[in-house]
Amino acid sequence: MSNVQFGTLGGTICSVWNSFDWGNMVHTAAVAAIGATVSYLVSRLLDGGRRRR
Repeated sequence: MSNVQFGTLGGTICSVWNSFDWGNMVHTAAVAAIGATVSYLVSRLLDGGRRRR
């Protein structure tokens, strides 16, 4: 890669990096983790209810 390509790539990465709202990304990741955990627990609970019958 040439210096121009490295400079272009670096500038693109910096501009994209600054456009993210990191607070919302952390919140979204936390909500997704909670949702996945609740989904897993409910499916295990329902599966346990089916096995007892």
